[in-house]
This record gives sequence, C-alpha cells and structure tokens, in this order.
Amino acid sequence: MSEILVIGHKNPDTDAICSAIGYAEFKRRTGLAEAVAARCGDTNDRIDFVLNAFGVPAPKFVADVSPKISDVMQRKILSVRPDSTAAEALRLMDEKNLRILPVMDAAQKCRGLLSLFKLSKFLFPAVNRKPGSGSSSREMLSSLTNLAETLDGKLLVGIDAEREDELILMIGAMGLESFATRLDKFPPEKCCVIVGDRWDIQNVAIREGVRVLIVTGGLEVEPKTIEAARKKNVSVITSPHDTATTASLCRAAVAVRHVLNEEFLCFRENAPLAAVRDEATSSGYLVFPVLDAEGQTVGILSKTDFLKHVSRKLILVDHNELSQAVQGADEVEIIEIIDHHRIGALATQQPILFRNEPVGSTSTIVADCFFRQGVELPRQIAGLLLAGVVSDTLNLTSPTTTARDAEILKKLEQISEVNAREFTDKLFASGSLLTLKPAPQAVATDCKEYAENGVKFSVAQIEEIGFEQFWKRKDELLGALEAYRAKRAYLFSTLLVTDVATQSSLLLAVGDEKFIKRIDHPRLEPGIYELRDVVSRKKQLLPYLTHCLREKEKGLKG
Repeated sequence: MSEILVIGHKNPDTDAICSAIGYAEFKRRTGLAEAVAARCGDTNDRIDFVLNAFGVPAPKFVADVSPKISDVMQRKILSVRPDSTAAEALRLMDEKNLRILPVMDAAQKCRGLLSLFKLSKFLFPAVNRKPGSGSSSREMLSSLTNLAETLDGKLLVGIDAEREDELILMIGAMGLESFATRLDKFPPEKCCVIVGDRWDIQNVAIREGVRVLIVTGGLEVEPKTIEAARKKNVSVITSPHDTATTASLCRAAVAVRHVLNEEFLCFRENAPLAAVRDEATSSGYLVFPVLDAEGQTVGILSKTDFLKHVSRKLILVDHNELSQAVQGADEVEIIEIIDHHRIGALATQQPILFRNEPVGSTSTIVADCFFRQGVELPRQIAGLLLAGVVSDTLNLTSPTTTARDAEILKKLEQISEVNAREFTDKLFASGSLLTLKPAPQAVATDCKEYAENGVKFSVAQIEEIGFEQFWKRKDELLGALEAYRAKRAYLFSTLLVTDVATQSSLLLAVGDEKFIKRIDHPRLEPGIYELRDVVSRKKQLLPYLTHCLREKEKGLKG
C-alpha cells in the first residue's frame, strides 16, 4: 500500500505543520488509511513547543517526492556468492528465467555481474581454441570440492580438496596404449581423467600421478584402487552421470568470481529516476545494482523498471503553488489541496478536491472538516489545530481573521481544554528566531517563493514580541537576506518582522533598485521600512508587493 503524503510548504510554519497532522488524521478516520502527515522542511522552536505541548511527534521528513530508484527497483535480490560454482548460477538462472545475476559477498557488496552470455562462451568455447589459451574446451579451473559438488558426486580421496587448479580434461575412452601415449603429452599433476569401469585406465592414471580421477556411471571403486590413489596422492571422485555428461559438467565447476564482469554501473537508492534514466538506458548494461548509503546492495534495477508507474500521491495543505511545494511535486499526482492563500498557477492531471477558503488559517478549514462530517476530533489534534489558528491569526487579531476562525477556535478550546489567549502568550514567548538563530537561518525559516509575470521573489516573516532584538541585528539580517536573494537569483527578497504585541511590522527589502524605489512606506534606514498596522504577509504585504512590481513594470514600459 503506497503512502499518500499530506504535506505543507517549504520552510513550514506552525499552521502548515498542524494542518498537515490534522488533515492526515481526518483522512484516516474517513477511510483513507494511507494518509501520512509529512513535512519538507525543518521545524522551529515554536513548532516544537506546540508538538511537545500536545505530545505529538513531528511529521515524517520528506525532502523530495520525485520518483526514486527505490520506488521501482527489485528489492528481492537473487544472487550467488563469489565462490559459488557456475553450475549453481546456471541452475538459478534457469529456474528464475534470468539472464544476469549479481555476485554478492558476505557483506552484501556487489562484486560483479554474471551474464548468461559470458557463461555460455566460457562453458562452450570455440572448438578451434588451442590448449593453454584459457578457453579450450578441455581446460577447466576448479577445486576438487566444487568439482564433486557440481557432479553431484562423492569425493572418495581428496588431496588439498579446496585448492583451485587449472586442469586438463582427458577422457579414458581409448585403448590402454593410446591413452598412455596421450597422457605423456601433459603434466600429470594437471590432468583430470574421466573414465568408466576401465580398471586398466584407472590404474595407469594413478600410476602416473594425475591430479584427479573421476569414475563415471555411479560405479563402485575397488578398495585397492582407492588405496593406490592415496599412496600416489591422486584424488578420486565418483560421478553418477555417464562419461559424456560428466565431461560437459566439469567446466561448470569453476567459481563464478573467475567469470563475472567486474565492471558494472550502480546507482544509489535515493537517486531520482529522471536523473539516471539517460545514463542507464544508453549504457550497455541490462541491470544495475542499487546501493544504500553504506554501499550495501539493497536492490536491483533493470531497464524495464523505468517503465513502472510510481503511485505516490500528495495532498497539499497551506499552499497551492508548486514554487512553494516539496521538490518533485510536479512529477507525482496531487489529489487534494486544502488552503487559505491566493490561488497560484498549478495545473493538475485530473480534477481534484480543491478547498480554498478566505479564512485566517488552514487549521480552521481542517477543523471544520471534522465538525461538518461529524468525525470525532481527538483532544491532542484539537490542540494542534488551535495552535495553528492562533499562530496564523495572532489569536484572532490579524486582519486575515474571519468570524469562521473565531467560531472554530471556540470549539477547539472546548475539545482541547486549552485557553487560546494563554496558549498564544506561551507560544510567542517559546522561541525568538532573532535571539536563537543565525541570521541566514532566521531569514529563511518562514520564507515563501512567489512568481508574478515571470518574475520570482521571496517573502519571509518573523513574529517577535518587540523589535529590540531586530535593531541589534539589522545589519546582519540585511546581509543574510541579500545573500539569500542572490543565491536564488530573485528579483527581490523581503523580510517582514512583526511585533505581535503592537500589531505592527518592519520591512526589510533588498534587490532590484527600480523595485525598491516603488516602496512608499516610511523609510527608517536604507532597506528598512515601517509598516504600521501590517501583520499579514498573505493579505496585506503580498498584495502590496505585487502592486509595486506592476508599477515598476509600468514605469519601464513608459
């Protein structure tokens, strides 16, 4: 079952976090068991205060929702060990209809890929290859243990059975004199003689001191023959197969580490599919090991996996613009939007539930969902939604506040058993960004990106009790704001510092000089303006900034 992420905007504020948790709870209680609250940015001290106050963990962190390799890779890895035999590998490939197998060591590290094509070339080399070339059909590389295992045979005498040797296959299917003459052409310690019940051939092979004698047909080997073999340090294996089958199986006793492809292309499990698609599809490889952060192989990706559909879905809360959404939101399906901001440019693949209301908080809308449908609202969730409402409306004093916010807040107070006014005082006293955070973090904590007529800009807000800390840090805040703007190539960036006690704000603005000149609020210092009775980024500041932007454009055209 795929998760459906209920997620707020980048640099989430209290309302975004609380509404995500609340709406995920509502969806689960109304039949959508897959709904999971998520966030795409860090929490801050005030959000942590709220979560701790009601004993609710922070939503899961998701930085990027674009389809990842981990979404489509094959997690069940069929593999062989480096010391497995080619026969084992072929058996598995045949059973599972595979053309390629990864070779994994005990630490789950991929040591290479074993292809059916390369195996077939090794097991059935061209007949014109000469002995000593490494590819002759009579040459093999194996330990006696692997050889006996591959043949399903018995190792009756094993001298250094684990040692790997390069051996020359000889079939004892000729007359004794001819066999002896042929045996003289090769070093006996490199010979592997395959023979049936030809006792004379067996005795000559033992007398000459061959490396191993393989007796085929499941025949018994006489005790005196075994004793003679031990004296001459000749190993003896019995094979249940006939001579022809035994000979064909011997080359498959090689350990796969000798025949694997050590060069391969691998990817990290969290890599976006789009980022690796071209590299993978244009490569000569058919499969790709997938690694985790520790380098362990956790999956296998094939070229056909790129055709799979990723069913991840999103429900956006407290925003409706892709510029503010989690990275990758444009690559997955958005099925719902719950918001109270202006409607931006966002196209969906199909009709969706889009609930956008002119209220002071998204938490107001979420709470209303519970009340309208008669769904039980748990006390701790009611407390979170209360926090979202008082945070976004400054406890109903913001100009964005509506009668609906006040009505919902009263119900939330009753269910959560929390006094909104007392909680508001504790909330805004719980963490001052200007006291606790470095300037770069302070200007980016609650910052939103907007696009207007092809122009991108940012608007951040900090809510404080009084401006004392601001005046102490104004220069570094201006510097951090300009660095933030320049890094993202915005036309301008602004920071609204709001005093929740006096319901007034100071505006910091950096960027395009022609735009800055359009700001007609009282200028206290370069880049700092006084905005009396302005506390809402959404309803008061953003419309004013877009007006200034239009005026700038008119001036340029004029």
